[in-house]
Amino acid sequence: MEHEEFVPVPARRLRAVLADPARVARAVPGLQQEAGAEPVAGRLKVRIGGHSITYRVTLRVRPRDDGGYAVEGEATESRGSGAVKIGLTLGLRDTDEGTALVFGGTASAGGRAADLAPDAVRSAATRLLHRFARNLAAGAAETARSLATEDFTPAATGDFEAGPDADDAQVPPPGPDAGEDMDTAAADRVDRTEPAGPSGHRSVFDTEVPPSSLDPLAD
Repeated sequence: MEHEEFVPVPARRLRAVLADPARVARAVPGLQQEAGAEPVAGRLKVRIGGHSITYRVTLRVRPRDDGGYAVEGEATESRGSGAVKIGLTLGLRDTDEGTALVFGGTASAGGRAADLAPDAVRSAATRLLHRFARNLAAGAAETARSLATEDFTPAATGDFEAGPDADDAQVPPPGPDAGEDMDTAAADRVDRTEPAGPSGHRSVFDTEVPPSSLDPLAD
């Protein structure tokens, strides 16, 4: 048995998923994990032709020396004595736009699956591998998005922001005419509060003094 699938994901990200049994379990289409079971174990319903068969499945993925993976699985019918065993190899080949997943190996089936048409069994196996590859790619893409979010999440460095606000604009230094401008402003304030004399200045000598009561001409 040989089958190849292409996914638009780099091989290194797929390897990260294949190294995590829990994420491999999530990639198996339709697998219902059982509490307390192995990371890749549970119930799986498979449609073969017009028939549905529910299996109890265990699956193990091990890295190989050649950079590929060995996939070993066993499945027994939940209602019956039929069993299925698979021994697959999974290779990852880099391409310009992603990765090619190359499946190879053998499988043996007994029980109800053995009584069905070989073409229907082969079609069901191909469909299962296709969906498994797509789920692996989806898990790798989700991990990439999570890492990107963590890398670009701003970290707080204190109780307040250190960046400048609009109100923090730097006040320009006084120019060479700043002193004259201040004197002019002060003079303007004086002009508005006190009337100016004939010469433009007001002093105590410009104020009229009433005649003394002792002046003989006052009467």
